[in-house]
Amino acid sequence: MTEPVTERPDAAPAGYTLRFPDSWWQLDLDPNTRDASIRRRVESQLEKGPRLTREQVDGLIRSTRRIARDAYAKGALRAAGMLRILPAGSGPLVLSATTVVLRISVPEDQAEDLADLVVAAGLQLGTDAEGTGLPPGEVELVELPGVGPAGRITRIEEVEHRGTRVPTAVRHTLVPVPNSQDYLVLACSTPNVDLAEQFHDVFDAIAESLRFEDPAARTAGESPLGETDNGK
Repeated sequence: MTEPVTERPDAAPAGYTLRFPDSWWQLDLDPNTRDASIRRRVESQLEKGPRLTREQVDGLIRSTRRIARDAYAKGALRAAGMLRILPAGSGPLVLSATTVVLRISVPEDQAEDLADLVVAAGLQLGTDAEGTGLPPGEVELVELPGVGPAGRITRIEEVEHRGTRVPTAVRHTLVPVPNSQDYLVLACSTPNVDLAEQFHDVFDAIAESLRFEDPAARTAGESPLGETDNGK
């Protein structure tokens, strides 16, 4: 589903690897198969914990399908998610999170370095938060092992779901692709806002597993920045 990109220098990486915890699974983004496969996957995950009502199960299926549709519409390279049901005193606790991997290209005549993009993102966060009652979030420059400098954006935003605004904790990592005008974006989110800090640790571990493939490994006809290893 990756769209063709313009020619890249030979020094640009051909692909990347990214690893997920064992409990995570790949979301099917193919419009021809995703609805059925997501239903099967969600229902199989729910067999492992406390039972939910049919309405709750259908709601999780709909929300997961929405995430897959949105990821596909944005040209995502891949998406992964987790779903776990824990017993709790007031009823089952649903834990869920997703990571969507996107590639963005900055036109050469509009090229900005990572620091400029992070500053611009910080200003936009403040503007977006005005009048919402939500905190403005934060941006920072971080160092990812094996990759180097990256930008990190952390905030609480409201995602519309069936006419209702649902608070969602998001943590996005913006990674420059070596020797190109591209950036790889790891867009991570969870509706479990009360557990945001714990999920941040998971999101950071996923981001820290990122590695770019040696450009010498590129094969004829392969799209730059393709996925080269599903990992777990």
